[in-house]
Amino acid sequence: MMVFTGFPGFIATRLMEACARKGWGLAAIVLPSEMEKAQKQTLSIEGKTGCGPIRLLPGDITVEGLALSREDRSWLRNQQLVFWHLAAIYDLAVPEDIAKKVNILGTQNVNDLVKTLDKLERYMYFSTAYIAGKREGLLLESELIRPESFKNHYEETKFEAELLVEQLKKEVPTTIIRPGIVRGHSASGETSKFDGPYFFLNMIDRMRHLPAIPYIGHSNTVINVVPVDYILDATVYLSELKKAESATVHLTDPNPHPVEEVYRAMVHEMTGRYPKGRIPKKLAAISMKAPAIRKYLGVEAETLDYMDWQAQFDTRNAQSLLEGSGIRPADFLETIPAMVEFYNEHKEDRKYHVTIA
Repeated sequence: MMVFTGFPGFIATRLMEACARKGWGLAAIVLPSEMEKAQKQTLSIEGKTGCGPIRLLPGDITVEGLALSREDRSWLRNQQLVFWHLAAIYDLAVPEDIAKKVNILGTQNVNDLVKTLDKLERYMYFSTAYIAGKREGLLLESELIRPESFKNHYEETKFEAELLVEQLKKEVPTTIIRPGIVRGHSASGETSKFDGPYFFLNMIDRMRHLPAIPYIGHSNTVINVVPVDYILDATVYLSELKKAESATVHLTDPNPHPVEEVYRAMVHEMTGRYPKGRIPKKLAAISMKAPAIRKYLGVEAETLDYMDWQAQFDTRNAQSLLEGSGIRPADFLETIPAMVEFYNEHKEDRKYHVTIA
């Protein structure tokens, strides 16, 4: 049995579909406010895969005991299961109080529940590679070092949450997943929302009427973006791999491309032209302080913090565990056409766009 938090979110939904195709039983702890959407998604998964009925458990990770009914808690304790914790606030602009409540308190509550599951086979916890905050240089999977500072509350609260899960490794079989920036499917381009690297596409789309689309600042760093299909394939594989118990893995691109190379490819794919000229980053940062400009461009101001961050993610542990599986991330530049095609098809649909703070 596979039990999830974070459903009906993008990654959790697709993970559940992948698990259903392997014939595994499925259940999810779902916020009551998300129950209607979750019910529609379960019908879709059941229809696509022919899996048995998916059990939905009303709950809330920010409440002690996850606000589960006595019946549902008893049911969980009697299941031989893998517990997947994905529920979190994935937003660079998230306010501190909300981030702490969901990402830290929520994870502590999930940890407390997991410790009561006597038949637990594995605890799969989704962290982020960006717990490193403002640390630079080569970042190792074996490290969990508090940086001097973080770029935003998302990073800081995910770091605190991973500390809690790291301590749990002594008590339950745990695998910590640290994804890079996750984009849509490498082949279909499908995604559920236009954030992360899609902020570049928003900005390019708004500026396409200009005589020339400039570079923003001058960056010599790389951007680490991975397609969702790599995350799905790798995590499902690791959930069954005995050697992945007590492991922490960077599911990041071992061969990332420079930010400017990615931006150049996006501009060309979107407009048929290449970028020309530059806007100083300081000027861009000042401009992005204005809510009207952020909303017009469709970009969160925090995005600029990643454009000159000098860090690389070591992936030796992940590559060792995935050796022989054939699982690797598709090249970002090669799959930008599919990404842009999906964006252009859906850019007028507001449900794909995140609210810019």
